[in-house]
Amino acid sequence: MDGTGNTFSGSSQAALIDHDIAHISRVMHVSLRGDFGGPILPATYWRKRLTALLDSGQLSPAQLGKVDSLLLQLDRLASTPLPEWERFAPAPTRSFKPDAPTKKLKSA
Repeated sequence: MDGTGNTFSGSSQAALIDHDIAHISRVMHVSLRGDFGGPILPATYWRKRLTALLDSGQLSPAQLGKVDSLLLQLDRLASTPLPEWERFAPAPTRSFKPDAPTKKLKSA
């Protein structure tokens, strides 16, 4: 067994970057809006992911444009307040536990 390790060809690396950019563009907005408890993943997480792509130095001009666009979207989403119906939604009072035993009522 040689000690060369796994390396990706240029096209494979570009495809992985394309998949990563596509994933981020699909889930970033939803993750930042989250649910009634707040964001699922904060803006700092997404900024770190996008910065890591930029720092790789392996982006094509098209990929660089997409990452730049996502960073602009991130800035806009992070600075935009939530709509009123999301800001003032009540927090859940208890969680549903499907495995909790239930009491059986006695039949008459």
